[in-house]
Amino acid sequence: MSDSRAKSLRAERGKLLGELPELSGLIHGSYFERYSTCSRPGCACHEGEGHGPRAYVSRTLEGKPRQHYVPRGQARAVREGIKQYHRMLQVADRITEINLELMRGGRLDEQPG
Repeated sequence: MSDSRAKSLRAERGKLLGELPELSGLIHGSYFERYSTCSRPGCACHEGEGHGPRAYVSRTLEGKPRQHYVPRGQARAVREGIKQYHRMLQVADRITEINLELMRGGRLDEQPG
């Protein structure tokens, strides 16, 4: 591997690592909205459209699905956090590709010069 290629890969890796502080609001989960029915007899929600929509984040933790209610006013931030999570995965995948290329070229353990 040429010096210029190794330098280019390290620069790209540094730029990607520089994005990580901007991803501090990341949320690992899926966003969804649903309507619900209440326990009040005679409420209109039992006859037609339920209460809501109410927003939730779903994620699996220790093999068990969990749903977390998203308070009003937080839906936009939650959706952005989920986008940030997916960006973090993209960054990690690209850094892995860079490091593997450096490894194959015998340059992974070299300090940038």
